[in-house]
Amino acid sequence: MIEFVRSVRLWFAPERVRDEGETPDYRFSLANERTFLAWLRTALALIGGGFAVDQFLPDLRWAWRAGLALALLAAGALCALRAVSHWVRCERAMRRGEDLPASRFPALLSVIVALVAVAMVVVVLAGWAG
Repeated sequence: MIEFVRSVRLWFAPERVRDEGETPDYRFSLANERTFLAWLRTALALIGGGFAVDQFLPDLRWAWRAGLALALLAAGALCALRAVSHWVRCERAMRRGEDLPASRFPALLSVIVALVAVAMVVVVLAGWAG
C-alpha cells in the first residue's frame, strides 16, 4: 500500500522520478510518453463513446442505454488513470535498469470493450424499443 501511495504522489510530482537510478536514453522516455498519450486517446474515445450512446440513442431502452454508456465511461476513466500509473511505473523501471512492468490491464480493457460490443450487437438485433 505504501508503494502505491508513493507511486500516486509521483503522478503529481514527476520530477521526483529523477531521484531514482540513472537517466535513461531520452528516446525511451519519449516513447514512454507517446504510449501514455495513446492510452489517453483511448480513454477519450471510450468516454466519447459513452456520451454518444447516452445522447444519440434516445429510442434505446433506458437500462440498456445507461448500462452501455456507464460501461464505456468507466472504461475510459480506468484507462486514463491506468495511463499515468503505467507511465510512472515504466519511467521508474527504466531509471532503475529493471524490466518494464507487465500489465493485465490491456486484456481487461479488451474484454470490457468486447462485452460492450456484443451488447450493442444484441441491442441492434433485438431492436431499439421494447
